[in-house]
Amino acid sequence: MSTALFWDVQHGHATTVISPNHRVFVVDLGQGSYTSDNSFSPLNSLYHCGYQTIDHLIISHPHLDHIDDILQLSCFNVLSMIRPQHLEYADVMNGISDVDKPKYDCYWSMHERYVWPVSPENDTTVAANFGGLTARIFAPRKCARSNLNNHSIVTVFEEGPVRVVVPGDNEACSFAELLKMPDFCAAVANADVLLAPHHGRKAGTCAEFLKLVNPRLCVISDGRATGTNAVGEYSKAARGLNVRRRSGGSRLRRCLSTRKDGMIKIRFGQGITRPYLDVEIN
Repeated sequence: MSTALFWDVQHGHATTVISPNHRVFVVDLGQGSYTSDNSFSPLNSLYHCGYQTIDHLIISHPHLDHIDDILQLSCFNVLSMIRPQHLEYADVMNGISDVDKPKYDCYWSMHERYVWPVSPENDTTVAANFGGLTARIFAPRKCARSNLNNHSIVTVFEEGPVRVVVPGDNEACSFAELLKMPDFCAAVANADVLLAPHHGRKAGTCAEFLKLVNPRLCVISDGRATGTNAVGEYSKAARGLNVRRRSGGSRLRRCLSTRKDGMIKIRFGQGITRPYLDVEIN
């Protein structure tokens, strides 16, 4: 069984996926928490749970709210970094403040260190490598580089028939490109869990993409609700799933948010007789 952790990182994103054979995927490096303080680090939590190796670090795109925790990587052995390789230094560094520059220096150092392709035993599309879990990576490249959101990688995790779709801050331009890719459409169709693109904001809401994914549950990783939120659209698009509280009880939910529900833990995969999907919140 695989485990996905959608961390509470205020306005940002950080997801950890642990395969059945205990290999680790980290998608984005948001930091902070509504239930603790601004210095909360998902990487520190992962380290204190006994994990010291990250098999695949996936940076959907290099905006600060997706790399804020990057300096904590010094505690880990990172085997692979997946990122938008086509983005150049000038594309990313325009307007970066001096206080944030050490984080971007770390990003560029890792950018130079890790070069695809990975070794066969680390191929994310081979289920045997990860105890039955696969991860497929889709990277838009054609949009203007003035908006890095449209260069966000989309990762699709799958174990058995259960799929978890984790975009970045994709907006209309990148969805127009991705939806022309037959492999992408096949990978995301009728998924079980969707992380809402661009923190559930209207700018990242694509009706054609939502209809294709047809999720059972949507997850939103975002800060305080604003007029740009599209929570209602994601709630309408989801089919619904029983969600358990750690304190006891469960009820049907269509949309969860890290802001209100805290860290969201999802166990998924192929059970003994049928697909398994269990969601737990605070």
